[in-house]
Amino acid sequence: MTYSTCLRFLLLLCFVLAGSVSSVSPSSAADGNLQTATFAGGCFWCMQPAFEGVPGVVSTQVGYTGGHTQNPSYDEVCSGTTGHAESLEVKFDPTKISYPKLLDIYWHNIDPTVRDQQFCDEGTQYRTAIFYHGPEQKKEAEESKAELEKSKPFKGPIVTEIVPASTFYPAEDYHQQYCKTHKVAYGIYRYNCGRDQRLRELWGAAAGTH
Repeated sequence: MTYSTCLRFLLLLCFVLAGSVSSVSPSSAADGNLQTATFAGGCFWCMQPAFEGVPGVVSTQVGYTGGHTQNPSYDEVCSGTTGHAESLEVKFDPTKISYPKLLDIYWHNIDPTVRDQQFCDEGTQYRTAIFYHGPEQKKEAEESKAELEKSKPFKGPIVTEIVPASTFYPAEDYHQQYCKTHKVAYGIYRYNCGRDQRLRELWGAAAGTH
């Protein structure tokens, strides 16, 4: 278990023992015209705020996907034995925001140059991946990656996977909107993990910071 994973467990344990863990469910929408985008970018606590409040994004929820175990728990995923990645599911209105725009937000909030790691977190559960829903998303994701390879401001190849979406298992309630329900703990984790520092190194002024 890495230092950062231990830190996350300790932060969670403190709030569980104190009885202060809040359950925040993502907003729901019955609109059949909504589409789904699924991204893995390391710690899902840090990926959720990147898409919150973006016009056209209706809801977000964190969870686990891309693995072989049914209904995995956080502890199981963190062990690296289930094959899942910590992920974010985004429900969006394609008449208000395009999938390529979501891809652009995604790229600028990850380090696409490393395998099975994001910032201080190591393991396959922290890999970067775009889980596409259908052939159109696959095409747009591949085009976005190819375009980024041409214009990227950093050295090294882009190793982010582009793979078919599979079953998405929502994470436990206390993980949902963690950046809002536990602002201090989230801030400590994000700072100590060096996420924003590395994003600025990679992307400069275009880096996603939250």
